[in-house]
Amino acid sequence: MQPRNMSMSGVVDLAAVKAAGEAKAKAEQARAQAARQGGAAAVAPSALVIDVDEAGFERDVLQRSAEVPVVIDFWAEWCEPCKQLGPLLERLAVEYNGRFLLAKVDVDANQMLMQQFGIQGIPAVFAVVAGQALPLFQGAAPEAQIRQTLDQLIQVGEERFGLTGIAVDAEAGEAGPAPVPAGPYDALLEAAMSALDAGDLAGAVQAYKNVLADDPGHPEAKLGLAQAELLARVQGMDPQQVRKNAADDPADVTAQIAAADLDLVGGHVEDAFSRLVDVVRRTAGEDRDAARLRLLELFEVIGPDDPRVTAARQALARVLF
Repeated sequence: MQPRNMSMSGVVDLAAVKAAGEAKAKAEQARAQAARQGGAAAVAPSALVIDVDEAGFERDVLQRSAEVPVVIDFWAEWCEPCKQLGPLLERLAVEYNGRFLLAKVDVDANQMLMQQFGIQGIPAVFAVVAGQALPLFQGAAPEAQIRQTLDQLIQVGEERFGLTGIAVDAEAGEAGPAPVPAGPYDALLEAAMSALDAGDLAGAVQAYKNVLADDPGHPEAKLGLAQAELLARVQGMDPQQVRKNAADDPADVTAQIAAADLDLVGGHVEDAFSRLVDVVRRTAGEDRDAARLRLLELFEVIGPDDPRVTAARQALARVLF
């Protein structure tokens, strides 16, 4: 799904309608009330990104939009492009230092909001400025374009609605160095490596899982588990037969997945990725899910920063959305 409406022309059109005058008056009234109460308190940088649901939407989005543009990121856990766009928007929210507030809406848990905004696919990004909803873009977009869109949004908020953002206290909520997670990770990781060296793939898998049970985000354990599981899957395979099965029946999803595993183990990373992307493109239902999930597992084996993974994620997004 390609980004759209990056020019922000929709913002200009909406700002010109009659309702904009009423929205501006409401924003001015809210700021005047805050001034009478001593002004709005400065917030910590972490408060610039919030999770929003249907129950709190009016308070957290509509009311806050009277003091700062609120950018809404509609996302879901299963959406791979969302996992690229979301962290970028979160980083920009902190970098822009209160010029906008980022509200994240999980569409799976907030179907009504998704319907009210008329969202056809995700990720989808909207803004609310002084009570006015503005479409920004849909799908993943390059950072430069996102920055341009945010700059235009902030300019519209300032010039047409007088929104100057919220004060940020850079020292508020500062945390010290991240605590070292509890657990004998060195021993467990060493046990996993020893198991791999001994050909005990099941033991290596279990050792990595023991680490992840206590620290689900442990990068070394995630990578090790993905690699160990891949090796366990291809162990005992007859490579010639697997490749023959895949060549003889392109519609056999199980055969294509097995061949992709062999491709990756053999160092043919791009072949493995393109094979599974093609399966996702040609299938539906459980077959498509099986191919998609295996592709995500293979991404873990190579690592998220590898350019081949980035390219394959983009290709996957195109066939999914």
